[in-house]
Amino acid sequence: PVLASAHENGCICLWSIQGNLVKELLPFSKYPSVPLTALRTDISTKMLLAGSKEGHIMCWSIASFLEDPENSKNQIKEELCWRAHSTEVVDLFHEEEKNVVVTASIDGSVRLWHAMNGYYLGYFGQPRPFELSDIRRLILPCDVNTFPTIIKKQSKHMEKNKKFEYPLMLDRDK
Repeated sequence: PVLASAHENGCICLWSIQGNLVKELLPFSKYPSVPLTALRTDISTKMLLAGSKEGHIMCWSIASFLEDPENSKNQIKEELCWRAHSTEVVDLFHEEEKNVVVTASIDGSVRLWHAMNGYYLGYFGQPRPFELSDIRRLILPCDVNTFPTIIKKQSKHMEKNKKFEYPLMLDRDK
């Protein structure tokens, strides 16, 4: 068993039951670290979700790490980050059967997101029913203007020895 704690500096600490620090996570972000306000795993503990004071949601894959925390090859990988609200996230959960994340904010809104790509599906109280199968079109709520960031792992098959030349040329006509 591992205990997770979210901190004001944006860090997530994973602790053993004996109280020893097992791992420290810092979310990938182009923004400065902000306090984390909500922390949750899915029922099968494959995914760790965190919400921030600025309305962001971050998702980590933790299944392989929890199987064997001592093995350094089993890393925790952040997979997705998106802006869910313009204000602080107060609660969230992942519904595995429908593959959606539900988020709640201090502004009173409760929103539904696709768990694999962070696409906005709607809000509770909207006049139309949720369309969970149509995730092709990317729409955003009216108070959010940034698209989800899917964090891809680097390819191990990148060519390292290949050299390219890009000479600089001055074109006076342009």
